[in-house]
Amino acid sequence: MKIKTFVILLVAAFTLNFQAFAQSDTTAKKVVKGYHFTDEVVVPHTSVKNQYRSGTCWSYSGIGFVEAEILRTTGKKYNLSEMFCVNHMYSDKAIKYVRLHGKMQFGSGAEDEDVFRVIKKYGMVPDSVYSGMQYGTKLPVQGELDNVLQSFVDAVVANKNRKLTPVWHKAFDAILASYLGKLPTTFKYDGKEYTPQSFRDMTGFNPDDIVTITSFKDHPYFKGFPIAIPDNWLWAPSMNVPLDDMMAIIDNALRNGYTLAWGADVSDHGFNWRKGVAIIPNKNPKLAGSDQAKWEALSQRQQQKELYSFDSIVQEVTVTPEMRQEHYDNYLVTDDHGMQIVGIAHDQKGNIYYKIKNSWGTDQKYKGYFYASKAFVELQTMDIAVNKNAIPKKLRKEMGIK
Repeated sequence: MKIKTFVILLVAAFTLNFQAFAQSDTTAKKVVKGYHFTDEVVVPHTSVKNQYRSGTCWSYSGIGFVEAEILRTTGKKYNLSEMFCVNHMYSDKAIKYVRLHGKMQFGSGAEDEDVFRVIKKYGMVPDSVYSGMQYGTKLPVQGELDNVLQSFVDAVVANKNRKLTPVWHKAFDAILASYLGKLPTTFKYDGKEYTPQSFRDMTGFNPDDIVTITSFKDHPYFKGFPIAIPDNWLWAPSMNVPLDDMMAIIDNALRNGYTLAWGADVSDHGFNWRKGVAIIPNKNPKLAGSDQAKWEALSQRQQQKELYSFDSIVQEVTVTPEMRQEHYDNYLVTDDHGMQIVGIAHDQKGNIYYKIKNSWGTDQKYKGYFYASKAFVELQTMDIAVNKNAIPKKLRKEMGIK
Protein backbone atom coordinates (compact mmCIF):
# COMPACT_ATOMS: atom_id res chain seq x y z
CA MET A 1 0.00 0.00 0.00
CA LYS A 2 1.30 3.43 -0.91
CA ILE A 3 2.07 5.88 1.89
CA LYS A 4 -0.36 8.48 0.50
CA THR A 5 -3.21 5.95 0.32
CA PHE A 6 -2.46 4.75 3.86
CA VAL A 7 -2.53 8.30 5.22
CA ILE A 8 -5.84 9.01 3.49
CA LEU A 9 -7.41 5.85 4.97
CA LEU A 10 -6.01 6.62 8.39
CA VAL A 11 -7.43 10.13 8.33
CA ALA A 12 -10.80 8.81 7.14
CA ALA A 13 -10.91 6.23 9.91
CA PHE A 14 -10.01 8.85 12.52
CA THR A 15 -12.68 11.19 11.18
CA LEU A 16 -15.35 8.47 11.34
CA ASN A 17 -14.35 7.49 14.86
CA PHE A 18 -14.34 11.14 16.01
CA GLN A 19 -17.76 11.73 14.48
CA ALA A 20 -19.12 8.64 16.18
CA PHE A 21 -17.61 9.79 19.49
CA ALA A 22 -18.97 13.29 19.02
CA GLN A 23 -22.43 11.93 18.18
CA SER A 24 -22.32 9.68 21.22
CA ASP A 25 -21.20 12.61 23.38
CA THR A 26 -24.00 14.79 22.00
CA THR A 27 -26.55 12.06 22.71
CA ALA A 28 -25.24 11.76 26.24
CA LYS A 29 -25.60 15.48 26.76
CA LYS A 30 -29.24 15.28 25.69
CA VAL A 31 -30.03 13.04 28.67
CA VAL A 32 -31.56 15.47 31.17
CA LYS A 33 -31.74 14.72 34.86
CA GLY A 34 -34.91 14.85 36.89
CA TYR A 35 -38.54 13.90 36.45
CA HIS A 36 -40.28 13.99 33.08
CA PHE A 37 -44.05 13.73 32.84
CA THR A 38 -46.46 12.66 30.15
CA ASP A 39 -50.09 13.69 30.59
CA GLU A 40 -52.56 10.81 30.20
CA VAL A 41 -55.75 12.69 31.12
CA VAL A 42 -56.27 16.44 31.39
CA VAL A 43 -59.82 17.52 32.17
CA PRO A 44 -60.83 20.89 30.64
CA HIS A 45 -60.56 23.69 33.18
CA THR A 46 -59.96 27.43 33.41
CA SER A 47 -56.68 29.33 33.62
CA VAL A 48 -54.24 29.51 36.53
CA LYS A 49 -54.79 32.47 38.85
CA ASN A 50 -52.55 34.11 41.46
CA GLN A 51 -53.64 34.50 45.08
CA TYR A 52 -50.30 36.23 45.72
CA ARG A 53 -49.97 37.52 49.29
CA SER A 54 -53.31 36.33 50.59
CA GLY A 55 -54.40 33.30 52.55
CA THR A 56 -57.36 32.66 50.28
CA CYS A 57 -56.22 29.51 48.44
CA TRP A 58 -59.49 27.83 49.42
CA SER A 59 -61.46 30.37 47.36
CA TYR A 60 -59.17 30.03 44.34
CA SER A 61 -59.33 26.22 44.38
CA GLY A 62 -63.08 26.18 45.02
CA ILE A 63 -63.86 28.77 42.36
CA GLY A 64 -61.56 27.02 39.87
CA PHE A 65 -63.47 23.82 40.54
CA VAL A 66 -66.82 25.59 40.04
CA GLU A 67 -65.59 27.14 36.78
CA ALA A 68 -64.58 23.67 35.55
CA GLU A 69 -67.97 22.26 36.51
CA ILE A 70 -69.75 24.97 34.52
CA LEU A 71 -67.37 24.42 31.60
CA ARG A 72 -68.12 20.70 31.71
CA THR A 73 -71.89 21.15 31.63
CA THR A 74 -72.24 24.20 29.35
CA GLY A 75 -69.01 24.48 27.39
CA LYS A 76 -68.68 28.10 28.56
CA LYS A 77 -65.69 29.56 30.38
CA TYR A 78 -66.39 31.98 33.19
CA ASN A 79 -63.91 33.96 35.26
CA LEU A 80 -65.69 34.08 38.61
CA SER A 81 -64.88 36.30 41.58
CA GLU A 82 -62.87 34.70 44.37
CA MET A 83 -63.14 37.81 46.54
CA PHE A 84 -66.94 37.71 46.52
CA CYS A 85 -66.59 34.46 48.51
CA VAL A 86 -63.81 35.89 50.67
CA ASN A 87 -65.95 38.89 51.67
CA HIS A 88 -68.92 36.75 52.68
CA MET A 89 -66.71 34.23 54.48
CA TYR A 90 -65.07 36.93 56.58
CA SER A 91 -68.40 38.56 57.40
CA ASP A 92 -70.03 35.31 58.52
CA LYS A 93 -66.95 34.07 60.37
CA ALA A 94 -66.85 37.31 62.39
CA ILE A 95 -70.30 36.58 63.80
CA LYS A 96 -69.29 33.11 64.91
CA TYR A 97 -65.98 34.34 66.35
CA VAL A 98 -67.75 36.92 68.48
CA ARG A 99 -70.43 34.45 69.61
CA LEU A 100 -67.66 32.07 70.72
CA HIS A 101 -65.93 34.89 72.67
CA GLY A 102 -62.94 34.65 70.34
CA LYS A 103 -62.34 30.97 71.13
CA MET A 104 -61.71 29.93 67.54
CA GLN A 105 -59.19 30.73 64.84
CA PHE A 106 -59.93 33.87 62.92
CA GLY A 107 -58.21 34.95 59.70
CA SER A 108 -58.32 34.39 55.97
CA GLY A 109 -58.20 30.58 56.11
CA ALA A 110 -61.26 28.51 55.23
CA GLU A 111 -62.30 25.42 53.25
CA ASP A 112 -63.60 24.69 49.76
CA GLU A 113 -66.92 24.08 51.49
CA ASP A 114 -67.07 27.83 52.16
CA VAL A 115 -67.20 28.49 48.41
CA PHE A 116 -70.16 26.15 47.90
CA ARG A 117 -71.93 27.58 50.97
CA VAL A 118 -71.50 31.16 49.78
CA ILE A 119 -72.73 30.29 46.29
CA LYS A 120 -75.78 28.52 47.70
CA LYS A 121 -76.66 31.29 50.17
CA TYR A 122 -75.55 34.46 48.38
CA GLY A 123 -74.95 33.51 44.73
CA MET A 124 -71.86 34.32 42.68
CA VAL A 125 -70.58 37.02 40.35
CA PRO A 126 -67.98 37.40 37.57
CA ASP A 127 -64.55 38.71 38.49
CA SER A 128 -65.14 41.67 36.18
CA VAL A 129 -68.01 42.72 38.45
CA TYR A 130 -66.21 42.18 41.77
CA SER A 131 -62.41 41.87 41.62
CA GLY A 132 -61.90 42.80 45.27
CA MET A 133 -58.89 44.92 44.34
CA GLN A 134 -59.45 48.26 46.10
CA TYR A 135 -56.21 48.72 48.02
CA GLY A 136 -53.72 49.86 45.39
CA THR A 137 -52.05 46.66 44.19
CA LYS A 138 -52.47 44.59 41.03
CA LEU A 139 -52.55 41.32 42.97
CA PRO A 140 -53.97 40.49 46.43
CA VAL A 141 -51.81 41.76 49.28
CA GLN A 142 -54.02 41.24 52.30
CA GLY A 143 -51.76 41.34 55.34
CA GLU A 144 -53.07 44.72 56.43
CA LEU A 145 -56.69 43.68 55.89
CA ASP A 146 -56.16 40.51 57.91
CA ASN A 147 -54.60 42.43 60.81
CA VAL A 148 -57.30 45.13 60.81
CA LEU A 149 -60.13 42.60 60.83
CA GLN A 150 -58.48 40.52 63.57
CA SER A 151 -57.99 43.60 65.74
CA PHE A 152 -61.59 44.68 65.17
CA VAL A 153 -63.24 41.42 66.25
CA ASP A 154 -60.86 41.13 69.21
CA ALA A 155 -61.90 44.62 70.30
CA VAL A 156 -65.57 43.63 70.06
CA VAL A 157 -64.97 40.50 72.14
CA ALA A 158 -62.95 42.47 74.71
CA ASN A 159 -65.75 44.99 75.28
CA LYS A 160 -65.85 45.45 79.04
CA ASN A 161 -69.56 46.16 79.02
CA ARG A 162 -70.06 42.57 77.83
CA LYS A 163 -72.90 43.86 75.73
CA LEU A 164 -72.56 44.08 71.97
CA THR A 165 -73.50 47.26 70.18
CA PRO A 166 -76.12 46.85 67.44
CA VAL A 167 -73.72 48.27 64.82
CA TRP A 168 -70.52 46.28 65.32
CA HIS A 169 -71.16 43.91 62.41
CA LYS A 170 -72.23 46.77 60.15
CA ALA A 171 -68.91 48.46 60.93
CA PHE A 172 -67.05 45.21 60.23
CA ASP A 173 -68.71 44.91 56.81
CA ALA A 174 -67.77 48.54 56.13
CA ILE A 175 -64.11 47.62 56.57
CA LEU A 176 -64.53 44.78 54.08
CA ALA A 177 -66.22 47.13 51.63
CA SER A 178 -63.34 49.62 51.97
CA TYR A 179 -60.68 47.02 51.18
CA LEU A 180 -62.52 44.68 48.81
CA GLY A 181 -65.29 46.87 47.42
CA LYS A 182 -69.01 47.07 48.07
CA LEU A 183 -70.80 43.83 47.31
CA PRO A 184 -73.01 44.10 44.21
CA THR A 185 -76.75 43.54 44.50
CA THR A 186 -77.38 43.80 40.75
CA PHE A 187 -75.04 43.98 37.76
CA LYS A 188 -74.96 43.63 34.00
CA TYR A 189 -73.16 40.80 32.22
CA ASP A 190 -73.26 40.22 28.45
CA GLY A 191 -75.98 42.83 28.16
CA LYS A 192 -78.29 41.24 30.73
CA GLU A 193 -79.02 42.29 34.28
CA TYR A 194 -78.49 39.79 37.12
CA THR A 195 -78.43 39.48 40.85
CA PRO A 196 -75.74 37.21 42.31
CA GLN A 197 -78.43 34.55 42.81
CA SER A 198 -79.89 34.79 39.31
CA PHE A 199 -76.38 34.69 37.81
CA ARG A 200 -75.70 31.48 39.74
CA ASP A 201 -78.95 29.97 38.48
CA MET A 202 -78.17 31.02 34.91
CA THR A 203 -74.88 29.08 34.93
CA GLY A 204 -76.66 25.94 36.10
CA PHE A 205 -74.20 25.21 38.91
CA ASN A 206 -75.86 23.42 41.83
CA PRO A 207 -73.87 23.43 45.11
CA ASP A 208 -76.00 20.54 46.39
CA ASP A 209 -74.36 18.27 43.79
CA ILE A 210 -70.95 18.63 45.47
CA VAL A 211 -69.66 16.17 48.07
CA THR A 212 -66.59 16.61 50.26
CA ILE A 213 -64.72 13.39 51.04
CA THR A 214 -61.91 12.38 53.39
CA SER A 215 -60.31 9.22 54.79
CA PHE A 216 -59.30 8.71 58.41
CA LYS A 217 -59.46 5.65 60.64
CA ASP A 218 -60.62 7.41 63.80
CA HIS A 219 -64.18 7.80 62.46
CA PRO A 220 -66.62 5.27 60.98
CA TYR A 221 -66.45 4.83 57.22
CA PHE A 222 -69.34 5.90 54.99
CA LYS A 223 -70.49 8.46 57.52
CA GLY A 224 -69.84 12.19 57.62
CA PHE A 225 -67.84 14.00 60.28
CA PRO A 226 -66.31 17.50 60.62
CA ILE A 227 -62.53 17.31 60.17
CA ALA A 228 -60.93 18.83 63.26
CA ILE A 229 -58.75 21.49 61.66
CA PRO A 230 -58.66 25.22 62.51
CA ASP A 231 -59.78 26.41 59.06
CA ASN A 232 -62.96 24.31 59.23
CA TRP A 233 -64.69 27.09 61.16
CA LEU A 234 -68.03 25.96 59.69
CA TRP A 235 -67.57 22.52 61.29
CA ALA A 236 -68.77 21.24 57.93
CA PRO A 237 -68.86 17.43 57.67
CA SER A 238 -66.94 15.38 55.10
CA MET A 239 -67.86 11.86 54.03
CA ASN A 240 -65.34 9.39 55.46
CA VAL A 241 -64.30 6.51 53.17
CA PRO A 242 -61.44 3.96 53.11
CA LEU A 243 -58.22 5.19 51.51
CA ASP A 244 -58.50 2.93 48.47
CA ASP A 245 -62.02 4.22 47.85
CA MET A 246 -60.92 7.84 48.09
CA MET A 247 -58.26 7.19 45.45
CA ALA A 248 -60.78 5.29 43.30
CA ILE A 249 -63.09 8.32 43.44
CA ILE A 250 -60.26 10.62 42.29
CA ASP A 251 -59.37 8.31 39.38
CA ASN A 252 -62.97 7.75 38.35
CA ALA A 253 -63.70 11.48 38.39
CA LEU A 254 -60.71 12.44 36.25
CA ARG A 255 -61.20 9.64 33.73
CA ASN A 256 -64.82 10.69 33.30
CA GLY A 257 -64.22 14.39 32.77
CA TYR A 258 -64.55 15.83 36.30
CA THR A 259 -61.96 17.85 38.22
CA LEU A 260 -61.67 17.86 42.01
CA ALA A 261 -61.02 20.56 44.59
CA TRP A 262 -58.13 19.35 46.75
CA GLY A 263 -57.21 20.33 50.30
CA ALA A 264 -53.72 19.06 51.13
CA ASP A 265 -50.49 19.66 53.01
CA VAL A 266 -47.60 20.88 50.84
CA SER A 267 -45.19 21.60 53.70
CA ASP A 268 -43.40 18.25 53.29
CA HIS A 269 -39.82 18.29 51.95
CA GLY A 270 -41.04 16.17 49.06
CA PHE A 271 -42.90 19.15 47.60
CA ASN A 272 -40.77 21.27 45.27
CA TRP A 273 -42.76 24.05 43.59
CA ARG A 274 -39.86 25.30 41.47
CA LYS A 275 -39.29 21.87 39.92
CA GLY A 276 -43.00 21.08 39.79
CA VAL A 277 -42.81 17.77 41.67
CA ALA A 278 -44.37 16.43 44.88
CA ILE A 279 -43.23 13.03 46.20
CA ILE A 280 -42.93 11.07 49.44
CA PRO A 281 -39.48 9.36 49.27
CA ASN A 282 -38.87 6.08 51.05
CA LYS A 283 -36.08 6.80 53.52
CA ASN A 284 -35.25 3.10 53.71
CA PRO A 285 -35.36 2.01 50.06
CA LYS A 286 -34.85 -1.58 48.93
CA LEU A 287 -32.21 -1.44 46.20
CA ALA A 288 -30.68 -4.08 43.96
CA GLY A 289 -27.22 -5.58 44.44
CA SER A 290 -24.37 -3.29 45.41
CA ASP A 291 -26.64 -0.23 45.23
CA GLN A 292 -28.05 -1.16 48.65
CA ALA A 293 -24.59 -1.24 50.21
CA LYS A 294 -23.68 2.09 48.60
CA TRP A 295 -26.88 3.64 49.96
CA GLU A 296 -26.29 2.36 53.48
CA ALA A 297 -22.73 3.69 53.38
CA LEU A 298 -23.98 7.24 52.89
CA SER A 299 -24.30 9.54 55.87
CA GLN A 300 -27.79 10.64 56.89
CA ARG A 301 -27.09 14.06 55.42
CA GLN A 302 -25.99 12.54 52.11
CA GLN A 303 -29.09 10.32 52.03
CA GLN A 304 -31.33 13.36 52.59
CA LYS A 305 -29.60 15.15 49.73
CA GLU A 306 -30.16 12.17 47.41
CA LEU A 307 -33.81 11.78 48.41
CA TYR A 308 -34.72 15.40 47.85
CA SER A 309 -32.45 16.47 44.98
CA PHE A 310 -35.16 15.55 42.43
CA ASP A 311 -32.34 14.69 40.00
CA SER A 312 -33.56 11.13 39.57
CA ILE A 313 -36.67 9.11 40.36
CA VAL A 314 -36.59 7.70 43.89
CA GLN A 315 -38.54 4.95 45.56
CA GLU A 316 -41.56 6.17 47.49
CA VAL A 317 -43.31 4.95 50.61
CA THR A 318 -46.28 2.61 50.57
CA VAL A 319 -49.00 4.67 52.22
CA THR A 320 -51.41 2.90 54.57
CA PRO A 321 -54.51 4.12 56.43
CA GLU A 322 -52.53 3.75 59.64
CA MET A 323 -49.81 6.03 58.29
CA ARG A 324 -52.38 8.65 57.27
CA GLN A 325 -53.91 8.60 60.74
CA GLU A 326 -50.53 8.83 62.47
CA HIS A 327 -49.45 11.82 60.38
CA TYR A 328 -52.77 13.58 61.00
CA ASP A 329 -52.68 12.88 64.75
CA ASN A 330 -49.14 14.26 65.06
CA TYR A 331 -49.68 17.44 62.99
CA LEU A 332 -47.45 16.12 60.19
CA VAL A 333 -50.35 16.49 57.76
CA THR A 334 -52.71 19.37 58.35
CA ASP A 335 -54.85 21.85 56.48
CA ASP A 336 -52.22 23.70 54.50
CA HIS A 337 -53.29 24.60 50.96
CA GLY A 338 -56.24 24.39 48.58
CA MET A 339 -55.67 23.38 44.93
CA GLN A 340 -57.42 21.63 42.03
CA ILE A 341 -56.72 18.16 40.62
CA VAL A 342 -57.11 18.34 36.84
CA GLY A 343 -55.37 15.32 35.37
CA ILE A 344 -53.43 12.05 35.50
CA ALA A 345 -49.88 11.63 34.22
CA HIS A 346 -46.89 9.28 34.44
CA ASP A 347 -43.13 9.75 34.69
CA GLN A 348 -40.50 8.17 32.44
CA LYS A 349 -40.67 4.95 34.47
CA GLY A 350 -44.45 4.69 34.25
CA ASN A 351 -45.23 5.77 37.83
CA ILE A 352 -48.60 7.49 38.28
CA TYR A 353 -48.92 11.18 39.17
CA TYR A 354 -51.77 13.66 39.41
CA LYS A 355 -51.64 16.98 37.60
CA ILE A 356 -52.38 19.80 40.02
CA LYS A 357 -53.50 23.32 39.18
CA ASN A 358 -52.15 25.75 41.77
CA SER A 359 -52.96 29.41 42.48
CA TRP A 360 -49.44 30.84 42.73
CA GLY A 361 -49.26 32.33 39.26
CA THR A 362 -47.52 30.96 36.16
CA ASP A 363 -43.88 31.94 36.77
CA GLN A 364 -42.76 28.36 37.29
CA LYS A 365 -41.55 25.29 35.36
CA TYR A 366 -45.02 24.02 34.41
CA LYS A 367 -46.68 27.44 34.19
CA GLY A 368 -48.61 27.12 37.43
CA TYR A 369 -49.05 23.33 37.60
CA PHE A 370 -47.16 20.58 39.39
CA TYR A 371 -47.25 16.79 39.46
CA ALA A 372 -48.02 14.99 42.73
CA SER A 373 -47.21 11.30 43.01
CA LYS A 374 -49.84 8.79 44.02
CA ALA A 375 -48.10 8.37 47.37
CA PHE A 376 -48.12 12.13 47.94
CA VAL A 377 -51.85 12.37 47.25
CA GLU A 378 -52.58 9.32 49.41
CA LEU A 379 -50.67 10.71 52.40
CA GLN A 380 -51.03 14.48 52.15
CA THR A 381 -54.71 14.80 51.21
CA MET A 382 -56.90 16.40 53.85
CA ASP A 383 -60.07 16.24 51.77
CA ILE A 384 -61.43 16.44 48.24
CA ALA A 385 -64.60 17.95 46.79
CA VAL A 386 -66.24 16.38 43.77
CA ASN A 387 -69.52 16.22 41.90
CA LYS A 388 -71.57 13.34 43.31
CA ASN A 389 -72.04 11.95 39.79
CA ALA A 390 -68.27 11.42 39.53
CA ILE A 391 -68.38 8.90 42.38
CA PRO A 392 -68.68 5.23 41.33
CA LYS A 393 -72.28 4.08 41.77
CA LYS A 394 -71.41 1.36 44.28
CA LEU A 395 -69.61 3.83 46.55
CA ARG A 396 -72.33 6.42 46.12
CA LYS A 397 -74.85 3.87 47.35
CA GLU A 398 -72.71 3.02 50.39
CA MET A 399 -72.50 6.73 51.19
CA GLY A 400 -76.27 7.03 50.99
CA ILE A 401 -76.00 9.61 48.19
CA LYS A 402 -78.73 9.62 45.55
